[in-house]
Amino acid sequence: MKITADTNVLVRVVMNDHISESSRAIQALRGAEQIVLTLPTLCELVWVLTRVYRKQKDEIAHAIRTITDAATVLVDRAAVEAGLAILEAGGDFADGVIAFEGRKVGGNVFTTFDKQAAKLIAADGGAVALLSSG
Repeated sequence: MKITADTNVLVRVVMNDHISESSRAIQALRGAEQIVLTLPTLCELVWVLTRVYRKQKDEIAHAIRTITDAATVLVDRAAVEAGLAILEAGGDFADGVIAFEGRKVGGNVFTTFDKQAAKLIAADGGAVALLSSG
């Protein structure tokens, strides 16, 4: 079976905090011929691990790498690496993914009000337009 894993499945696997659900989530992933992980799912996973579980960015990056390195996982690896680069530099995983996806479809300037995102995207080699808030 080829599956697309929802965020709640990944949370159960990473956190292993609900015995019954975690066990079923692990079984579902182990039993899958292929596991598709979408970028929105990974962005949600980072948000949940950060906001709900208060995990540190290095722990989250490790969890994402562990999940995405499995041989059966299909994911946009370049986009994930772009998100991880920004996450590990202190920013938001989603900002890295958004900037990467934008460049991929023709947007050559990441435009934002977020000063930290602008700084990190620029440091990563992306063109940035920081909109002033006043």
